[in-house]
Amino acid sequence: MNTRPNLEDAQNHKYDSQLAALEAAKCRDPFAFLGLHQLNEKQSVVRCFLPGAKQVRVVTEQEQLTLSRFRQSDLFTLTVASNEINSGYLLEVDYPEQSITTRDTYTFASCLPDDALYLFNEGTQAQAYLHLGAHQMELDGVTGFRFGVWAPNALSVSVIGEFNHWSATQHPMRLHPASGVWELFIPALEVDRCYKFAITTFDGERIEKADPFAFKMEQAPGTASITQARPDALLLDQVAQQNKLIRNRVDAPISIYEVHLGSWKRREQEGNRYLTYRELADDLIPYIKSLGFTHLQLMPISEYPFDGSWGYQPVGLFSPTSRFGGVEDFAYFVARCHREEIGLLIDWVPGHFPSDPHGLHKFDGTHLYEHADKRQGFHPDWNTYIYNYDRAEIKSFLLSNAMYWIKEYAIDGLRVDAVASMLYLDYSRKQGEWIPNQYGGRENLGAIECLKSVNTQCYGEDSGIMMVAEESTAWPGVTRSVEHDGLGFGYKWNMGWMNDTLNYMSKDPIHRKYHHHEMTFSMVYAYSENYILPLSHDEVVHGKGSLLSKMPGDDWQQFANLRAYYGFMFAHPGKKLLFMGAELAPREEWDHNQQLNWQLLESEAHKGVFECVKALNSTYKTTPQLFQCDTKSTGFNWIDGGNAEQSIFSFVRYGNDGVTPLVVVANFTPQTHFHFRLGVPTSGVYQVILNTDDKAFWGSGVGVVAHKQQLVESKEIASHGLEHSIDITVPPLATVYLQLISGGSC
Repeated sequence: MNTRPNLEDAQNHKYDSQLAALEAAKCRDPFAFLGLHQLNEKQSVVRCFLPGAKQVRVVTEQEQLTLSRFRQSDLFTLTVASNEINSGYLLEVDYPEQSITTRDTYTFASCLPDDALYLFNEGTQAQAYLHLGAHQMELDGVTGFRFGVWAPNALSVSVIGEFNHWSATQHPMRLHPASGVWELFIPALEVDRCYKFAITTFDGERIEKADPFAFKMEQAPGTASITQARPDALLLDQVAQQNKLIRNRVDAPISIYEVHLGSWKRREQEGNRYLTYRELADDLIPYIKSLGFTHLQLMPISEYPFDGSWGYQPVGLFSPTSRFGGVEDFAYFVARCHREEIGLLIDWVPGHFPSDPHGLHKFDGTHLYEHADKRQGFHPDWNTYIYNYDRAEIKSFLLSNAMYWIKEYAIDGLRVDAVASMLYLDYSRKQGEWIPNQYGGRENLGAIECLKSVNTQCYGEDSGIMMVAEESTAWPGVTRSVEHDGLGFGYKWNMGWMNDTLNYMSKDPIHRKYHHHEMTFSMVYAYSENYILPLSHDEVVHGKGSLLSKMPGDDWQQFANLRAYYGFMFAHPGKKLLFMGAELAPREEWDHNQQLNWQLLESEAHKGVFECVKALNSTYKTTPQLFQCDTKSTGFNWIDGGNAEQSIFSFVRYGNDGVTPLVVVANFTPQTHFHFRLGVPTSGVYQVILNTDDKAFWGSGVGVVAHKQQLVESKEIASHGLEHSIDITVPPLATVYLQLISGGSC
């Protein structure tokens, strides 16, 4: 061992300012001081700041050289001949209870590509998650993690974690001034290590933030990010990709089962614990397949701190929540959906974020992610913060997050939450509580461009996906292409249909004739967008009651009403969405703290609704008239949309052939109508293929026709303006589907 005198003593006083900055964790450019530096043509110096170290040695292939401690501080230095060591040296560090050998963190050159940072600052970086966050990689033959974080207004930033005793003085980061991004590679750091960023603001405040780009985070009440290898891309094979292209098209049958993973089912005998992603793959996916649903939609699964937000106040947008397992477990769940040919959608929340101190609010001591002015940056309804969509880096952040789920997990699409709150500057605000845009209007121009960019880029990455907007206003062109001045979504929730029809169904049948238009009005605008008809979680919470409890009448009538309503929904143009439990018809509101009441299936009434939903899905998927022309006026004709007195609705659905009709009759009173003559567009034999009043569904079992095969032949008797008609019995509180099967005699 060779100990050498420190030849820099004459210059020691020059270290005072750098040492003070390091000790205060306010070092803005640690690489300019720490590591290996050439002093002059003949000498180089190694400087290390290692709090808690007793002794430090430089280890090369030829020798070990001991560094000198500077003035009883944690700064160690060593001056050597300029060509004696290179940047590949090791540090052997003695601590009171252990010794470690590692590469010097401050000898690694930056590996952040300038062009990627440029695009990030420009607002067009669609894969910022490849450059920011924590990434396991190999540099100079050494495996470790590279950290990157955008904090342009910070005085200094350090990586802190369990690996450095959460000390902000151990790992100060380098700043890329042009981009505002801080970076550091920590050698030998392994996966599953908790970390955060310690940020010193220009006001001198020290704040600790989770990584906005972390692939994994602690489950609440923990708030740290966790080092995680990048998830392997779940690339679909050619056949699976083709299936995705087919199942998400506007002329495909799309029946979505919306799920809150934490309350679909639990292990009650094991402390009421959540099912894991792998258990959900084994239980949930076969369940929805058995019910006939084509798609599964998960309420937000990006990591969120508060259970009561149901995921709609996320902090870790790139982290599948740890509540149900790790990243690999979620990847397994996604792969199982692919294997079973179930379309997987996830709720995406780009409209706001919570105020949790480890989150995005005042991330670097300034309003970085949100507007500073509360009239633009704060949601009064939800006590959350609104992204500053006018800032280019925020567009890159949100665009990259959308792309992350599409590209890295190969999911079928995103259901974008609360789009209306993004589009309007005056959303839920009174006069004087909002700031108009540059043209004096109420449109949020930054948010509009952000949504357009997200949709364009995501569809550009995978044309087989479906991007869905929860948009509750009459904003024009939500599902129109961006090239034609639309927002570029594939589908839009039809909130108007949902509100109108639920209001109608809540009325006593004797009063429904006065609200008849609420069931027909949606056809006025049915082809203005590509619609999904949603009966979502929002309709069974916050005192609204369950769907069954909204239905009037006695016990039998409530169930009959609900079955008839489902039948009407599945026959109406538009794709379908039911929130979990709709098939069980519970009387209670949804409770996110408890699993669904599976004991309801022991009741004939509830089991009847379950079987009815199953039959509706089966009929829907195998009847082209019910899905092929949802977005075309050629796919629907009223037979009688004005029979308010009897509260009967009758219409025809057509498929792509435009010839073979499916006749639908819905009776929303408890009165049975015998010898009901109904005009039909085509002569021939019609078969009843579904009747929500069937005894198998706990209905009354009133037959639509007397024929054992449920066949009825049309007669050349004019009715409802049509030349031919059929004579049927219309069951009470029921929806009936009649399929033309031939032009001959029965």
